[in-house]
Amino acid sequence: MVMTMNTVSSPAARGYGADRQWLATLDLQLVPTGDKTYLKQLAFTGPLRIQRPFYPEGGVCHLYVLHPPGGLVSGDQLNINAHGAANSQTLLTTPSAGKVYGRDSDGVPQGQSVHLTLAENAECEWLPQETIVYNDANAVLDTRIELENGARFIGWDLVCLGRPASGVSFSEGSLSQSIRLWRDGRLLFNERLQLTANSTMHHSRAGLNNNSVFGTLVACGTEFDSTLLKTLRAELTSPAFTVTQRLGVLLVRYLGEDMNECRAGMWRAWALIRPMLLGRPACTPRIWLT
Repeated sequence: MVMTMNTVSSPAARGYGADRQWLATLDLQLVPTGDKTYLKQLAFTGPLRIQRPFYPEGGVCHLYVLHPPGGLVSGDQLNINAHGAANSQTLLTTPSAGKVYGRDSDGVPQGQSVHLTLAENAECEWLPQETIVYNDANAVLDTRIELENGARFIGWDLVCLGRPASGVSFSEGSLSQSIRLWRDGRLLFNERLQLTANSTMHHSRAGLNNNSVFGTLVACGTEFDSTLLKTLRAELTSPAFTVTQRLGVLLVRYLGEDMNECRAGMWRAWALIRPMLLGRPACTPRIWLT
């Protein structure tokens, strides 16, 4: 494994104001060798790291992405880039919920960009724990997935607006969220949410309908048969879940008020989809259980 570290410093990064910027990047290269996938190269700047690779199911490389500060303040920008070489097998997750705190007086945005590229017949699972968007945050979340021929992907994005369990609503602030997936250069899935607190999008039935928790699971890499869709719908009995498929992209969505319900349902959906898509049973990352 090759590891590099760079330190970036600028006047804006050291000061305050509308142009403040605190950057962190993580670049991963995953390569199969023999019967295992190895972390061939790791490069990072700022407070983004990974724990050592784990192999709880043989050849699949499990990686835990760490952000030691634990949350994003105004000016923070996390950039996570992972490339899976041909025939690699990788699972990426996080040890805890991500947090986007309230913005500063200049309203400087804070956010995260995730870019995953998979070469021919590579496999990747992007399964982070949820993101909590605090009241008065100015959050920007962007996920891009690019698949080459035969590549397979499962991933999700789970979001909680405010802290409803503590009685704190998302009454001020904004969230920009985008999820895009390409197959061989063709855009198959393109979704963007541009949400301002207390807007029509926030309250209307055509939007979030006053709900604070939502999530999307995306799976792509094979044509999912109707039996799987029926099984998913039978297992996810809450009306907060929906299951659809279009252009070979399987979507499981949640819109409701309970992150525990959302998380548990997504874990169950993943356990049902994984054997069909990747040919192996679910192997729960142990960090989820600690």
